[in-house]
Amino acid sequence: MNLNYHCVQIEFGTPEFDEALHLRDLVLRKPLKMEFNPEDIATEYDSFHIACYHNVTNELGAFLILKPGSDDKLKMRQVAVHPELQSQGLGSFLVNESEKFAHYKGFKVIELHARDTAVEFYKKAGYAIRGECFKEVGIDHYFMYKELS
Repeated sequence: MNLNYHCVQIEFGTPEFDEALHLRDLVLRKPLKMEFNPEDIATEYDSFHIACYHNVTNELGAFLILKPGSDDKLKMRQVAVHPELQSQGLGSFLVNESEKFAHYKGFKVIELHARDTAVEFYKKAGYAIRGECFKEVGIDHYFMYKELS
């Protein structure tokens, strides 16, 4: 699948960002009967926004955020793959491309809060669990991280 897609950084507040926000809402918020808080979205201005587009149709297939943290760490957030494209390798492609991007920018570690249903996905991508299960937005999550090389 990933041969038909490419990943690029998109800018905060652009039409592409709005399209990604719609995908995030569809995949991450609506299933939980949640809505985005405009104040929360406003805090994303300083993050890296990585989107995967189809090479021919230029349709958005997947998206994630990399938020700079302390020192040489990034926090991966809001990973969303369009429902029709899930379990086809696009999420793995997106994560791998974002790791290359992070490494190029000089970051050494990516951290994330993985929903319990996504832990195996991240383990396959080389992420490790640190600590115990915790609740976030009413769902079991695990703190995971990966050192980039």
